[in-house]
Amino acid sequence: MHGILLLELGAVVLGLGVLGALALRGGISPIPLYLIAGLAFGTGGILPLATSQEFIAVGAELGVILLLLTLGLEYNADELVTSLRSNARGGLVDLVLNAAPGAIAALLLGWGPVAAVAMAGVTYATSSGITAKVLSDLGWLGNRETPVVLSLLVFEDLTMALYLPILTAVLAGASLIGGAVTVAIALATVSVVLLVALRYGRLIEAFVRSPNSEVLLLKVVGLAMLVAGIAQELQVSAAVGAFLVGIALSGELAEDARALLAPLRDLFAAVFFVFFGLQTDPAAIVPVAGLAALLAVVSMITKLLTGAYAARRAGIAKAGQARAGIALIPRGEFNIVIAGLAVAAGAHPDLGPLAAAYVLILAAFGPLAARLVQPLITAIARRT
Repeated sequence: MHGILLLELGAVVLGLGVLGALALRGGISPIPLYLIAGLAFGTGGILPLATSQEFIAVGAELGVILLLLTLGLEYNADELVTSLRSNARGGLVDLVLNAAPGAIAALLLGWGPVAAVAMAGVTYATSSGITAKVLSDLGWLGNRETPVVLSLLVFEDLTMALYLPILTAVLAGASLIGGAVTVAIALATVSVVLLVALRYGRLIEAFVRSPNSEVLLLKVVGLAMLVAGIAQELQVSAAVGAFLVGIALSGELAEDARALLAPLRDLFAAVFFVFFGLQTDPAAIVPVAGLAALLAVVSMITKLLTGAYAARRAGIAKAGQARAGIALIPRGEFNIVIAGLAVAAGAHPDLGPLAAAYVLILAAFGPLAARLVQPLITAIARRT
């Protein structure tokens, strides 16, 4: 059994390396190719994996944690709070513009209010993991609009920390008091972690710091996983926990940690995108592909409007506004989690395939769009 596991894992990782090389040669992001590989190896695919899906699922979760950890290392706690305060209005616009399409679609399809609440979350949240990868791959991390994008992602993640307990309560038919208690726990958890990052960041840095790269790597990854696990047990996103650990570290220590984490992050991030494809049966996508494509087009427009609005309020030129909107297009981990919860609770049988097709379109198109419009954005920048 172990031999088959190693054989499958070796084939998957080697295949990812080949796909990554092809993407580099073609000058595109490898993310869409990783997603297609997942479809090929998943249920209903060309060559379904027999024994390694559970292992890959754990690796995928690590990939999300490492992506958000390295994203958090780009900024410190003070910058995060300042950015959230200055972009709160943009976050609210993001919530209204992008939750509405999913809720309206569910109601028009006659799926009922519970499914509408679930679909609102499916269309609202940008994939922090994919966006982080896009920003890194295209060298946009140092751009003026990137703090705006990150503040919107953080606003979304914190909103998800409140939304997921609410959704769970709605799906379970919980009482108002029970739902309120769950939301209060989630809000308190996020507040405590953020307060610790702000007030005691130096103590955390002193604990983590080490002249030995091996010890530093073990401490940073271990702390991120520990906080992410605690956050998840308290009904808060593990991604939020990992991100907050990242912002608690700053300066030279953060730079050293980023350099050490980069290869580990890239490996497990690739596994995450494969796992995302593994969860989807290609045959279930076909009947809802048209509706998913229509919903995806609407969501692209609303995210472009969101990014442009938030970046314009920050005094950023048109090229930066366009980059901000494009960076927000991908959907991913949160959206699939939401759809999974709704399907498991019996919200509507078509919700799962629709959400999977919708997310696959935007997860694949988002990175491609960012790469393809680069020349256009450069032209806009020269004219403004």
